[in-house]
Amino acid sequence: MDLIELLFAGPGGSLDGPAARRSPASDGSLALDGLLASAERFITQFHNETRAGTPDPRLGQVRREILQTGTYWHTTDELAFGARVAWRNSARCIGRLYWRSLQVRDRRAVSEASEIAAESATHLREATNGGRIRPMITVFAPDEPDRPGPRIIGSQLIRYAGYETPGGIVGDPANAELTRLALKLGWPGARPGQPTSRFDRLPLLVQQANSPVTMHELPADAVLEVPISHPELDWFADLGLRWYAVPVISDMCLDIGGICYPAAPFNGWYMCTEIGSRDFGDRDRYDQLPVIATKMGLSTASVRNLWKDRALTELNVAVLHSYSAAGVTIADHHTESVRFLAHLEREERHGRVCPADWSWIVPPAASSATPVFHRYYQDLDQTPNFYRHLPPARPPSAPAGQGCPVHAGPAAGADGWPGGGGMPELARLLPSHCQG
Repeated sequence: MDLIELLFAGPGGSLDGPAARRSPASDGSLALDGLLASAERFITQFHNETRAGTPDPRLGQVRREILQTGTYWHTTDELAFGARVAWRNSARCIGRLYWRSLQVRDRRAVSEASEIAAESATHLREATNGGRIRPMITVFAPDEPDRPGPRIIGSQLIRYAGYETPGGIVGDPANAELTRLALKLGWPGARPGQPTSRFDRLPLLVQQANSPVTMHELPADAVLEVPISHPELDWFADLGLRWYAVPVISDMCLDIGGICYPAAPFNGWYMCTEIGSRDFGDRDRYDQLPVIATKMGLSTASVRNLWKDRALTELNVAVLHSYSAAGVTIADHHTESVRFLAHLEREERHGRVCPADWSWIVPPAASSATPVFHRYYQDLDQTPNFYRHLPPARPPSAPAGQGCPVHAGPAAGADGWPGGGGMPELARLLPSHCQG
């Protein structure tokens, strides 16, 4: 049984992270004392950092609510603080200097799929802001006892299709399975009256509680795209590359004080290497380095002439140039590295440990030329935080060994996340989509 069949079978997704161990919606397997402990830690942290006075009255209220209902409801201020601190605690994000600027849209009353799709489009418009990208999160209904919250299927609100053809994938190979699901749901593919292309926007796929996945087209005015050209190489525009302005992560759980918000799309802005080096440059993505090297007149017969390095540099130059020319916020990896160290120093002055995963903080291009390369970091799991979803659980009737081949894996997946589950591109792309 593959991911498509599991999703059509109905809800049953799980989480990889503390929320999976604490949320009362996790198959009823968690004791209330675990949730009580998580809530107490968070409420105490909130009152200490915001100087909101003694937490005792609020702690008493939360304890009573948990004992009576099995969960509790965050105040508006607690939600906003928790979302911002979750960004601050994201060990794989280099762009956390601006964590306090995150705009929080409280949409916890929204759980219907059509409303989630509409609010997601509004998020895109407001975050795009005419190109001056705003860091933003929209928080939808939480998991509750006996009723899971909604899910957005797919690692980002905007994704380009990856069509499986006899000659290979047309489009983004990272989204081949998501494309199969959309096609099965009735998506016609491509744009009306136009042939299949490498940059066809996929519809938004949403699963509300106890319901199958539904499909929703994103309005054209909600998606700003940037055509890629080069300031010196005129032929670069003929490659037909483009990318979207706002990277909105949509398939992670926001864990605040033991409460899981399974649909909480959030964004910062891009760093150029995440588009140039990874989305366009990776062999298992758009694989543009050989094409660019050939256009540059470089031999690709041997790596010793460093054709990959030279092509990669020009690709990142093109991305930076194009976004700047379009008036869309984007960072370069050298500047962002300096900013991260400033964030680190600021956190240390406040007496806080700044968790950081070296292998993700160091940019994929010119690594040793950036200051973040030349030191070690503490990689800690602190909450509030964002945790990726695992794929929907296989129904008991499904034979062992016949789960989704994309998500099958050892205890620790190749992407470094325990379990190796979920859309495989999510962990690889996470650093760029935390930029802000």
